[in-house]
Amino acid sequence: MDERGLLGDRLYAVRDAEGRFGSGKNTRRFRRMPGLLRLRSRYPCADCLGQPELLDPDGVPAADATAYLRRYLRRYLRRQDVEVAREGSVSHFDQLPLSVLSTATLDWMRTALAGTAVDERRFRPNLLIRTPPGTPAFVEDQRLGSTVRIGGTVCVTFVRSSERRVMVNGSQQGLPHSPLVLRTIAQAHDMRLDALATVTAPGTIDVGDPVAVLRQW
Repeated sequence: MDERGLLGDRLYAVRDAEGRFGSGKNTRRFRRMPGLLRLRSRYPCADCLGQPELLDPDGVPAADATAYLRRYLRRYLRRQDVEVAREGSVSHFDQLPLSVLSTATLDWMRTALAGTAVDERRFRPNLLIRTPPGTPAFVEDQRLGSTVRIGGTVCVTFVRSSERRVMVNGSQQGLPHSPLVLRTIAQAHDMRLDALATVTAPGTIDVGDPVAVLRQW
């Protein structure tokens, strides 16, 4: 992790000729591009930040990511001006560098949406923190303003929660479209879910690293 967040996160994006980024919504900065959630991407090696590989819905790498996107999105979009582009002067981040979610909140969502497929992919957190049994849902609110250490060196500061939109309802592999997801968040927690954070001390983290509160707001 560095000051920008997880190394390479959203360093590349799908972008149109107007500079708007591919998304599940239409705003001044984002353009709705249905079908993107059926695709995945990866860096060829963990410490390499060259252009990532684009994987089709079957997990097969595309030889030319931009050419594949233009063919793939033809069924959804009239204009064929999309490309895979590296971040420039305009940030690819919608909000802050890190989104942190707890298993307590995720488990609550699964219970509240019994019968609807729910896992962390619906909410796209950068970090999923395993909390002890009995931890209340939306425990992230209690950490806003706090600085925590993850592992030995990395420190992050929780700033605020994010207001969720229709993308949490969207279908992707193994997760069908469901309007109940956003409705449940709206009714239970005023559209908010997770803690948004900044990196205050960079370093390396591993799966299973402990999380310790250093400073409470």
